[in-house]
Amino acid sequence: QVQLVESGGGLVQTGGSLRLSCAASGRTFSNYLMRWFRQAPGKEREFVARISWSGSISHYEDSVKGRFTISRDNAKNTVYLQMNSLKPEDTAIYFCNANLGRDDYWGQGTQVTVSS
Repeated sequence: QVQLVESGGGLVQTGGSLRLSCAASGRTFSNYLMRWFRQAPGKEREFVARISWSGSISHYEDSVKGRFTISRDNAKNTVYLQMNSLKPEDTAIYFCNANLGRDDYWGQGTQVTVSS
């Protein structure tokens, strides 16, 4: 089992920044592909970003490229999502995900609200 706890969400104005954190406990964190997803009201959960176990490879959903940065600190068992130039359409609950083959774990989510 892997337990994931997100933090860092909140209310921010358009153009502002937030940094989300996801602290992991349980199995070896560094073995897992880590991803961020988000779910806006009335919409399906969507992929935002992912980072390889080593942190050397990352991918982003097109709408966040150049604004969001995913990173991880395996010594601290934590993955981050730095979000800059936030837009109202970024408003959603953000979820952390740990994946290793059929092992798939989710955090409880953290709310991000961007006011216009």
